[in-house]
Amino acid sequence: MSVKSQVTPKSENPIYILMISMHGLIRGTDMELGRDADTGGQTTYVVELARALANHREVDKVHLLTRLIDDPSVSSDYAQPEEDIGNGASIIRMPCGPSRYLRKELLWPHLNQMVDKCLHFLRQQGRLPDLIHTHYADAGYVGQQLSLLLGIPLVHTGHSLGRPKLERMLASGRKPQALEKQFNFERRIAAEEEVIKHASLIVTSTQQEIDLQYGLYTNFNHTRFRVIPPGTDTSRFSPPKRHKIDINVQQMVDKHLADMDKPLIFSISRPDARKNIKGLIEAYGNNPELQAAANLLIVAGTREDIRDLEDSQKNVMSGLLFDIDRYDLWGKVSIPKHVSQDDVPELYRLAARRRGVFVNPAYTEPFGLTLIEAAASGLPFVAPDDGGPRDIVGNCRNGLLTNTLQSEAIAASLLAMLQDRKKWRQCANNGIVGVWRHYSWAAHVEKYMKEVRRLLRRDKKRLRRQHTIIQNSDRSTMPLVKMALISDIDNTLLGEKNSLKSLSNWLKNHRNKLAFGIATGRPIESAVAILKKHQVVMPEVLITSVGSEIHYGRNLVPDVGWAAHIRHQWRRDALAEALAKLPGLSLQAPENQREFKLSYIAKPASMPQLNEIYNYLHDLKLHAQLIYSHGEFLDVLPVRASKGHAIRYLAYKWGLPMQNFLVAGDSGNDVEMLVGDTRAIVVGNHSLELAELRGREQIYFADGCYAAGVIEGLGFYGLEVDALIQEFGKKGSADV
Repeated sequence: MSVKSQVTPKSENPIYILMISMHGLIRGTDMELGRDADTGGQTTYVVELARALANHREVDKVHLLTRLIDDPSVSSDYAQPEEDIGNGASIIRMPCGPSRYLRKELLWPHLNQMVDKCLHFLRQQGRLPDLIHTHYADAGYVGQQLSLLLGIPLVHTGHSLGRPKLERMLASGRKPQALEKQFNFERRIAAEEEVIKHASLIVTSTQQEIDLQYGLYTNFNHTRFRVIPPGTDTSRFSPPKRHKIDINVQQMVDKHLADMDKPLIFSISRPDARKNIKGLIEAYGNNPELQAAANLLIVAGTREDIRDLEDSQKNVMSGLLFDIDRYDLWGKVSIPKHVSQDDVPELYRLAARRRGVFVNPAYTEPFGLTLIEAAASGLPFVAPDDGGPRDIVGNCRNGLLTNTLQSEAIAASLLAMLQDRKKWRQCANNGIVGVWRHYSWAAHVEKYMKEVRRLLRRDKKRLRRQHTIIQNSDRSTMPLVKMALISDIDNTLLGEKNSLKSLSNWLKNHRNKLAFGIATGRPIESAVAILKKHQVVMPEVLITSVGSEIHYGRNLVPDVGWAAHIRHQWRRDALAEALAKLPGLSLQAPENQREFKLSYIAKPASMPQLNEIYNYLHDLKLHAQLIYSHGEFLDVLPVRASKGHAIRYLAYKWGLPMQNFLVAGDSGNDVEMLVGDTRAIVVGNHSLELAELRGREQIYFADGCYAAGVIEGLGFYGLEVDALIQEFGKKGSADV
């Protein structure tokens, strides 16, 4: 049965899987395979895996997240926000970077935007996924950030890896600088290292992929890798039997051939130099016996005009035509221009009916999806003695492995298969049986779900252990809560022990409804230490160093999107040099200096006025935000960084309206978060510099001091803290 049509009764608690595949052109039908280097076997794999998983009884739904592309040069299908692909599986498309289609190497600067878009999407779902599964390095980066932020296990499939690709290209004589400019290898490999380090499970197609490719990485660890051979849709790829071959497909092939009755040597791939189409033409062109034995069918993507292809594809296709002419192969070679996804199974069947051979002449083949498709179609193959083909031949015994670096070896293997009719029949039959046993989607998903069950059981045990202390759970509530309390630490939370203890317990018991965060001038290490010392519930979010850093949860996961955002116009060394020349300013201790913060002890009597410092920096073309507090401290931050900016960023990132943020503070460095659309609480022991805020809308001045003032403010804004108010504070009236 097709993975599209099966309907499986669900188990009692089926899981929700979020898959991410960022690049290429992804849709549920008529995949444009071979259109470019980014739209190949991976795009088919992720769509069919999503469908197959959604059919499993233990899976409730699967969302395949990808990039929304609104570009007149591609189909409008890719601009649809959601596409139902059957039985609980959907493709979800979200804007990320420019609306136009981009090759994968240009997506890196925009990936943090996809992280934020996904958090918004999950808030709308009202449910977090049980598992995140990413494909390729770009999606791995997005998925790793989501996994860290949400405390959800990450499964990753690399498909191809940057480090071995870079080594191959350097070995071929390419210049490192040119490669970095074209492929962004440094960023890709760094992302792969982090994914390998963090992922709970990494799925590969072959053992060789683990040993020879992932083994090149610093963070490689054997224990988290599993070989799960890829699946194929056996409802599409099946032997010819009594099938009548589509007459249009047959004519598309035969119109180029002088003798249509000969067997077909069939090859399909992207027009990529690594696929070694040139080596196949040489093998065929230099061997008259092979030309007499069979015709050659090459599908190398689709095209309107070779001159309109991107340069790398243009070079491959032009070379192909030149070589056909060089060897005078006209009438023996068919190269169709337009081959749809629905045509591909028919081509396999046509080659099988004519007792032909499938050939993959690539230099290396880590995966081998086309070989599985050929096997399911009853078509023996010749393939490189490498990676995926070794495993497929070991499982199915349906082809010959050869040295594809030598065109003579390719020709010899093709002839051997074509001329031995008994061997051909054995391989054809073995392939059909072997695919059902090892490479059907049912087999793939059963192995996949066995690993997932083990992973989720392990994760649940870990969470149960952590829930003995509720605040130590890794799972984030940020995407699901309706409100958040963000409070300063010193002189706001801290100052009176009993009220702090009661507030902390209340926050712990309401963490599924209200997220708790801190916003402090302290660096992260100091903030965590003081919270632990006073036994404060661990915050869901920590805004530290006066808003220049954001971390999440017990594991202190850094918000890399915030760091990227505030880096704008920040020239730390130049600012330090300029401010060293001003009187009345001396740097605080080294532990108070951060990547995005310079902190000074300020002497009001001798330092310039703030507006004078701004003008001085402006004349030097330096941009910074100056935060003056307690009459003695000056913090210098990027123009986009502050406690207030950080809260606005959180509102955007997590899809929580600003008016749903309750903020509490006591001093001047809290002003930006107290004013605006937040609902603010100023504790009774506030410093004089906040007095000017009296009368402002949505700012409540509490009578109670420290944590008691926070409790009082929560009650004023309608939260259920009546018992605490009776003990530590009173409901006052807002000074508005």
